[in-house]
Amino acid sequence: QIQIVESGGGLVQPGGSLTLSCAHSGTIYNSVVTGWYRQAPGKEREFVASINRFGGTKYADSVKGRSTIISRDNAMITVDLNLNSLKAEDTAVYYCNVKDLWRSDYDYWGQGTQVTVSS
Repeated sequence: QIQIVESGGGLVQPGGSLTLSCAHSGTIYNSVVTGWYRQAPGKEREFVASINRFGGTKYADSVKGRSTIISRDNAMITVDLNLNSLKAEDTAVYYCNVKDLWRSDYDYWGQGTQVTVSS
């Protein structure tokens, strides 16, 4: 069992920026992917961005061009999601997910961090 801790959420004005951090305690194998998801009130959880062990990244169309997901180290112990040009529709609880594509039992979620974009 690994632990995941998210941080960096908060209240930000439209057009502002925020960095979310995801720190975990597990072993990162080459097949592990760390991703960020979000869930707005009344909506289903949706994919935001992900990064794999080799630095490959993916982004949802809704944040592409104004967000960056990066790992602070090669071991992917801490992964940051930088969000820029924030909009009201970015308001949601953001969750970090760490999963191994080759092991179905290696799929962990953080507790979530609230991001509110409002003036």
